[in-house]
Amino acid sequence: HEQLLKTMEEQMMDVEQKLRLVKRLLQDKVNQLKEQLSKNTKADIMVKDLYVENAQLLKALEVTEQRQKTAERKNYLLEEKIANLNRIVRNLASPSFS
Repeated sequence: HEQLLKTMEEQMMDVEQKLRLVKRLLQDKVNQLKEQLSKNTKADIMVKDLYVENAQLLKALEVTEQRQKTAERKNYLLEEKIANLNRIVRNLASPSFS
């Protein structure tokens, strides 16, 4: 009977030791997951910031493209005016040379 009791105590101590090991492993895993959650939260914030920055850059690009189109239109109109003025100058100068 005493031998059985001693065997059971040894088994109980072995189970307790295994439980402590499992508890330590679980705590390590919890800590690891908390750290990963923290990293994911920071990454999420960075993604949101990049999304906002990207939207601002797209708007700035749109404005810049619109300004470029406007400048190209004005440039085309100025070139037409220059061509017309050159034609007028040629026409005015032409009768005076004949």
